[in-house]
Amino acid sequence: MSDIDAIDRKILTALQKDGRISNLKLAEAVSLSPTAVLARTQRLIRDGYILGFEARLNPAKLDSGMTVFVEVLLDRTTPNIFDAFKAAVLTHPEIAECHMVAGGFDYLIKLRVRDMEAYREFASRRLWQFPGVRETRTYAVIEEVKDGGPLPV
Repeated sequence: MSDIDAIDRKILTALQKDGRISNLKLAEAVSLSPTAVLARTQRLIRDGYILGFEARLNPAKLDSGMTVFVEVLLDRTTPNIFDAFKAAVLTHPEIAECHMVAGGFDYLIKLRVRDMEAYREFASRRLWQFPGVRETRTYAVIEEVKDGGPLPV
């Protein structure tokens, strides 16, 4: 991060708090002119520090109020199985996140579904049919203490 300075960090922090902040308010917050802030923001986007802007939606209002984590153990860890598994994951919008991990299983999946019945349906008709899946362990979330959040800048 040596190619960004304290003002860039302030811009990144402000944008993480409110991605819809106007350029004028952002300029005031970091004590620069609107033109200078716009140029810096465009550079931060171009250089890959800012990946995009998106709205945070309420999952409960969109029939996705239940969060489920699933550990997935594959039957073989070969490149073609990894590729086929990843391709299957990418076709299902219920899968909010999927991470290849080191340890006692191969992937950790975060799902957003309506309820336990919807999870059972997804698991039996889709997840357990993904290429290479040997075993899964499911963890239903009882309380969401923190979901996402800003990165330290």
